[in-house]
Amino acid sequence: MNQMNSSDPSKTDIRPWGRFTILDESEDYKVKTIEVLPGKRLSYQRHFRRTEHWYVVRGTAKVTLNGVETLVGVGEVVDIPVETAHRVENPHESEKLLFIETQTGTYFGEDDIERLEDDFGRS
Repeated sequence: MNQMNSSDPSKTDIRPWGRFTILDESEDYKVKTIEVLPGKRLSYQRHFRRTEHWYVVRGTAKVTLNGVETLVGVGEVVDIPVETAHRVENPHESEKLLFIETQTGTYFGEDDIERLEDDFGRS
């Protein structure tokens, strides 16, 4: 299901919940746009080698941090420290959620994910 669009140099990856596009990356950061389809959510997960900072630019995010849910609107941010259990969900039935994610740390591979729960059988 994870398909890199080889014709798209911007590095878009399609996922069952939506897609992400890598905008920029180096050895100490990575920046992505993340689009979550209506009614979908990412896995409840944590990372061991990076922090994340989310800036909502379209829609409303339902964010869970260590079991506490919060609604986050356009122009608002979420900071996720290393080892914090987190999830983002699009609670809307028709509107897409779009946010910008900035990762900082020592490693940014998709294998630095411990999935605690997942709607798509990946935990």
